[in-house]
Amino acid sequence: MAERSKITIGRGRTCCAMALLVVVAAMPSVTRGDGGLLGQSHSEKEGDSSRAQKEAAINSLPMQRLTREAQARILSIAGKPTIYRRLPTQMIDCDRDMFLFLSRNPEVLVAMWDLMGITNVQISRTGPYQMEAVDGSGTTCQVDLVYGDPNMHVFVASGSYDGPLVAKPINGNGVFILTSRYAESSGGRTTVTGSIDCFLQLESLGADLIARTLSGLIGRSADNNFTETAKFIAQVSQASEKNPQAMLDVASRLPQVTEPVRGEFVTRIMSVARTGVERDERVAQKP
Repeated sequence: MAERSKITIGRGRTCCAMALLVVVAAMPSVTRGDGGLLGQSHSEKEGDSSRAQKEAAINSLPMQRLTREAQARILSIAGKPTIYRRLPTQMIDCDRDMFLFLSRNPEVLVAMWDLMGITNVQISRTGPYQMEAVDGSGTTCQVDLVYGDPNMHVFVASGSYDGPLVAKPINGNGVFILTSRYAESSGGRTTVTGSIDCFLQLESLGADLIARTLSGLIGRSADNNFTETAKFIAQVSQASEKNPQAMLDVASRLPQVTEPVRGEFVTRIMSVARTGVERDERVAQKP
């Protein structure tokens, strides 16, 4: 049997937090350290929890495009959050369509971490725009993508924690607004600039007090996880460009991914590789 194509993706210590943060704070930080593939990102040093930023995030929502039910659900959480934070803005070298695919199909990221043996998170798609995640440490959450376009995705989540750290289950809800914009360099490479506004609402008075007391620590942890996840997404895109056969091998072995999503991932990998070849050819032809 031929040896499998090899791919190395940066890895570090795992960190499972409240799964309500969808991908960026609920999933492990896997790219810490010097390992990895070309994965570079630039970010602001810290997030922003100011009232002005919170109001700006709410005002940015495309309410006129949402159902009344979605509007009410979002505002009931974002209007009175236990914790609000805008995570540090990230800038990564990443194919636009690959970025959009991974943003809308976070189970692919989780599956890669699962394949690497660095997460206990189990995530399953329960509908075209719904997912359920279990982190193996007492947290379960349901996530709905209620709105999505190339520049904004709005996730609404509900979940609970019933682990050894609490006497009784803690229920919570969250709204997460992912905004992104794209810029193309003269050489044809795409830079994706993205940020996430997080609104967390806990239903337990004791949990609410603890969360407010530890909001700085929680915020810095979420900041770090978003930074590391952004690096990982960049690595996936760049590995697809430089070593598509290895990435196709990874795609064929991913757990927790349905065949339609797996097929779309394969299509995205091949598209990124083809774009890279065409870009290199154009650069080589320039005088």
